[in-house]
Amino acid sequence: MFGTQEWLIIAVIGLVMFNWRKLPELGKTFGKALTNFKRGLSEPEEIDVSEKKKDSGETPPKP
Repeated sequence: MFGTQEWLIIAVIGLVMFNWRKLPELGKTFGKALTNFKRGLSEPEEIDVSEKKKDSGETPPKP
């Protein structure tokens, strides 16, 4: 997909934009986000479809 030159250019742009000290933290955050995304895709969706009981004519509290 990307060759060596492209990865080198991306790395240089990353160093300039995000400061070299922040890159490990950025990579860690990206990795966690990707892991959570994959986990979310593999887990079945759990939605409560049961009907909720209506209140017995009481008005909801005002904010």
